[in-house]
Amino acid sequence: MKVSAQKRAFIIALSMIFILFFKFIPAPAGLSVAAMQVIGIFIGVLIMWMTISIDWPSMLCLAALAFVPGISMNSILSSGMGNATFAFLMFTFMCTYTLNQTPFIRRCAIAFLTTKSAQKSPWAFITLYFACTLFLGTFMSPTVLAVIMIAITEEIFTVLGFEKGDKAADMMMMGMVFCTSIGAGMTPIAHVFPLMAMGYYTTATGATITYAQYMAMGVPAGIVCALLMLAVFRFVLKPDLSGIKSLDISHLKDSLPAMDRKEKYALWIFFGVIALWVVPGVVRPWLPEVYNYINGFGTAMPPLLGAVAMAIVTVDGKPLLDFKEATGKGIPWASLIMVSATLALGSVMTNADIGLTAWIGEKITPITAGMGVMALVFLFAFWAAVQTNLSSNMVTVTVVCAIALPVCMALPGINVAAVASIIGMMASYAFATPPAMATIVFAIGSGWTTTSQMAKYGFVMMFIGVLLACGIAYPIGCLVM
Repeated sequence: MKVSAQKRAFIIALSMIFILFFKFIPAPAGLSVAAMQVIGIFIGVLIMWMTISIDWPSMLCLAALAFVPGISMNSILSSGMGNATFAFLMFTFMCTYTLNQTPFIRRCAIAFLTTKSAQKSPWAFITLYFACTLFLGTFMSPTVLAVIMIAITEEIFTVLGFEKGDKAADMMMMGMVFCTSIGAGMTPIAHVFPLMAMGYYTTATGATITYAQYMAMGVPAGIVCALLMLAVFRFVLKPDLSGIKSLDISHLKDSLPAMDRKEKYALWIFFGVIALWVVPGVVRPWLPEVYNYINGFGTAMPPLLGAVAMAIVTVDGKPLLDFKEATGKGIPWASLIMVSATLALGSVMTNADIGLTAWIGEKITPITAGMGVMALVFLFAFWAAVQTNLSSNMVTVTVVCAIALPVCMALPGINVAAVASIIGMMASYAFATPPAMATIVFAIGSGWTTTSQMAKYGFVMMFIGVLLACGIAYPIGCLVM
């Protein structure tokens, strides 16, 4: 985030006023001085996250929380950097980095696009193009996937002779970005935002949401969302696809090397990691002892085992995972430090001794008591969706979970786990504006779509996502959680 030196100095000064002096404001009845201090830290750091950067303000957040009465530095580090979610993401980034160094993702994309089904008609090709992105998005970082797919897509545009401004090219670029975000909301595999929401739920309630439970909600909603996206493009945008009728991109296969041992080993290890995440939740009703044993190790154990296996297995004298390279290039440390800060902040905000969540629940419960369950679910889903499309996804998860979970816990008849999962899902559905996610910046920067087009269709997709979260994801969540 680029700001002028004067503006940066003003923002920092304003933020520090909140962080240092908010606790001196007379607290409302029922709210402690410590709670006021936590609110001040939250507001001050939030301002910097949204305007300056996510890295060093996150470190400032960790330091500031240690000065809250009753909260020690060790407890801050334990709930932040020592949190299983932090470790999970670090090990998962290492595994996915190793997989990304092979041609596997490109191989999958080209395989989808050169099938006989894709050649049947222009809309069949477009459908397979989006399906490919959606499938890869379920276990790939949206940013990494977008970079790979933009390169392949521009090759396709060259073959078709598309020019910038063509509706078909505009549709493909927008749809690719939308599908990377939808895929990120479908599973917690290598995706930060669902995992953060699941982590906040565990912190607040002591219970857990399994991968299988989350995916039971996220996958059906995501598939329907992608299908409705396709319908919007076909019947509203109405692009001219006549140029795709004679499309032959089989030559892209020639750019792919034969699958070597490095790619095969990395692939098998990564699929093994995914199996350890997903299978226990699936077999839980029939083999509870298997579920309890594997689940007892936590979500960070599978990618840890995967990273160790990749470091052990060698091909031509070189390990699949070069530790120095993976930690230097494969881990987005700024994002990870922010995850640490938001986890620590969430832990302090839900600390019973601080009393903030109890006070929020007490004040908001009378307001929300007259609302029906679905109205409340819609409120939090819509809030998360709007905020994530205008600002940082991680900030969205932190803010909405901090308010929504205590409120839902205080009300009867609402499934708190399902609401937490929906917040994580909506935080992934970043479609409309550049601040929402880097993938949107990449798409607009390519010149094949525009800021206004992304906003127009992105906000339509956002609203569709909210309706599906309430109409499909939440009812399924009530059944499985």
